[in-house]
Amino acid sequence: MDRSSFIFCAASVVVCLGVAWIAFPLAALDQETIARANTPQPAEEMPLVNVGGGFGQLPATELIDYYIENPPAPPVAGAPAAPEIKFGGC
Repeated sequence: MDRSSFIFCAASVVVCLGVAWIAFPLAALDQETIARANTPQPAEEMPLVNVGGGFGQLPATELIDYYIENPPAPPVAGAPAAPEIKFGGC
């Protein structure tokens, strides 16, 4: 490689690190938001959850009660294993 290639690569790394250094404080959460996210919240105080599919918005306590009354069915012997669903959200 010639000298201009090294200069370009070094400049690209410096510019990317500079942009990340400047943009990180804009994207980072403040300490109050982090503290609230790490504190457990009672289900009665949670906002309504939009479950979609024509069900609309439901309170968290109703969703918990439904799950307790209708637990997931155990797998049937000889049936193929259900695919593992991975959540790829934030």
